[in-house]
Formats: sequence, structure tokens, C-alpha cells
Amino acid sequence: MATSRTASSRVRLYETVRTAHLERARELTPASIVYRRRRYDFDPAVAAGLDLIEAGPVGAAVVLARSDVRELEINEPLMVSSLRRTALALAAVTVAGWARRRRTVVVTYAIANDDPFRPPRRPGVLGAVRRRLDAALIAGVARRVDRIAYGTDASRDLYAGLVPTLRAVATSIPALPTACTCGPAQDGAAGSVLFVGAFEPRKGVLDLLAAWPEVARQRPHARLTLVGKGPQQAAVEELVAGREDVTLVVDPPRARVHQLQREHSVAVLLSRRTPTWREQVGLPVVEGLAHGCSVLTTTETGLASWLAGHGHAVVDPDSSAAEVAAQVVRLLDEGRPSASVLADLPDRDGRLEADTWLFGTSPV
Repeated sequence: MATSRTASSRVRLYETVRTAHLERARELTPASIVYRRRRYDFDPAVAAGLDLIEAGPVGAAVVLARSDVRELEINEPLMVSSLRRTALALAAVTVAGWARRRRTVVVTYAIANDDPFRPPRRPGVLGAVRRRLDAALIAGVARRVDRIAYGTDASRDLYAGLVPTLRAVATSIPALPTACTCGPAQDGAAGSVLFVGAFEPRKGVLDLLAAWPEVARQRPHARLTLVGKGPQQAAVEELVAGREDVTLVVDPPRARVHQLQREHSVAVLLSRRTPTWREQVGLPVVEGLAHGCSVLTTTETGLASWLAGHGHAVVDPDSSAAEVAAQVVRLLDEGRPSASVLADLPDRDGRLEADTWLFGTSPV
């Protein structure tokens, strides 16, 4: 915990950082990144040259209090897992601002897609106390936000219904990518399906494997590649053992992931809700689009309505294996060219566009 360090005048407060965040940080408005912990796919080589400060909740508050922070990006108010850390950080910059007679501008990027108070969360008396505390902290953090950019319509609607204290200047910029520049543009191989993500229930890897035999029966030429690692890895290995039409790639480097995304025609992420989590956007969805893949996902992602309206496939998370297989087959049969997928994307990455707006020079 490097509390002796100081940050620059512009700071991003992250709960976790992963390689994808580091890659994007090089394109975002320059800022110090104060974060709590690293995700499993954190690549130190990609982090080189970035102003990264690892610190726990108290350490982050100390760093911010010691620094002359003019602009602070916080985790969005409905991100309950980091709520106390965010509130402590805001208290630190507020007190420091009084001493410096300067108010820190607070901005946030919102893609939350889940009501943090929906059942069955936190039952009993202690649960009720925790919910009241969380609600008070959400309201307090929201009041302090000066600018908010919504990455999905689902998030905008959620905030409108849950956070009446939010009076920030707001805009909506879809969390859509531009074409990835990792390599030459190409159509994915015919009949190729790709899963990229953690091997765990909420990402639906076993749901896809349950549907795959029916896909293979209807389209014997089809091939599936599974990329990732996680607690269900042993189950995945058992299910694909002996199948020549399924390839398992465990925890490859990022360059290999990008290569596989270029080479496949359909990307699948069958997200399903847990008691404490719901998919916000889904990095594999965004990266699949950026590489020109047709996408099959569930109604859990905040981009579901956009995907359904632009020729992709969206299913209910509780769809049967046969229903999932039918959508995979449909996308394979359509054989949509990557150029067609990319033509629907914006000229500038939505997250970068939102960042430019959040850190713009217009008065608050």
C-alpha cells in the first residue's frame, strides 16, 4: 500500500484493474489510476509506463488527500462492492479541497444493470441495516457527482428509478467499440464459434457446452473454441475430452485471444444472473463486436436491446439447450461478413467518447 505516493491532478479510482483496462488507459485522458487489487488477467508488461498506485480504502484516501486532485473519476454509485471505499475517497478530496480552497470535480461512467436491493440480498435484521446504510451511501455519493455518462440505456433507466439524489449533468453514449486494430480485418472461418470468459456459472460456459451437441448434429462442420480459465475448468475438460470439434485454450496471452477473435465468426457469452451480480455489458461481447463477430448473448447484458436491433442473437438466460443451439445455428447459417458487423459500430469507441465528455472543459 503506497500511501507515501501522490497522484496527478487527474485521478481514476478503480476497484480492480485488468489487462483490458490497462490497454484502454493508454487511450483515455491521462490520469493516475488508484486501484485496490489486480484481476487474474493483469499483465505487468501492459502496465509499464502507466501511473498506477495500488492502495486499499484507507491508503487510497491518504493518497488522494495528499494530492492536489482537480478531477476525480469514481466507481459509479450503484457499484455497492466499492461504495465504502468511494465514500471515503470523496471525503478525503472534499476535506483536502477545503484546505486548498478548490473543489474537485467528480465524474463517473455508469453501466450498472442491477438493482442492488433486489431479493434475496441480505435477509434478516442485519440485512435490513446493511441495506439502509448502502442506500444512504449511494445517495450521498450520487449527490457529489458532477458529471455522469451512461454506457447503456439499461443503466440510465436503472439510475432514474433508484437514485433520485443524482442531479449530475448527464449524457448517454453507448458502450460500443470500434474495429480492433490488433491485426488485418478478416472474416472468421465458416462454422466457427468462440467462447471467451471465465469458466464459471455466471458466464454460461456449461450452458454452451450443453447446447453444442445439437449444434454439431445439425451442422457437422461447426467448430467451437473455449478460451479462459476458472472454477469449472475441470468440468469443461471432462465435457470436451475426445471431441475433435471442440478446442480448449486455457488462459492464453492477450495477443492470442485477439487472434482467435479475428479467426472466428460467432462469439457467445451466455451470462446469467447470480444473487449478487448481473452482467453490465460483457467484455467478450464488446471484443467480439470489435473483431466483426456475430454475437449470441442473453438478456442480462445492458447492450441486449442494441444487439437484438442490429442482427445479433439474444436469448433468455434460462433458455433450453435446444433454443441456444437454434440461435447458434442461425448465426452460423447467416454467415454475416465481419464488415457488416463493423459497419454498425461508431466511428469512435464509446468509452473513449464518454471519457472525453466527462473530462471536458465545459463548466459544471
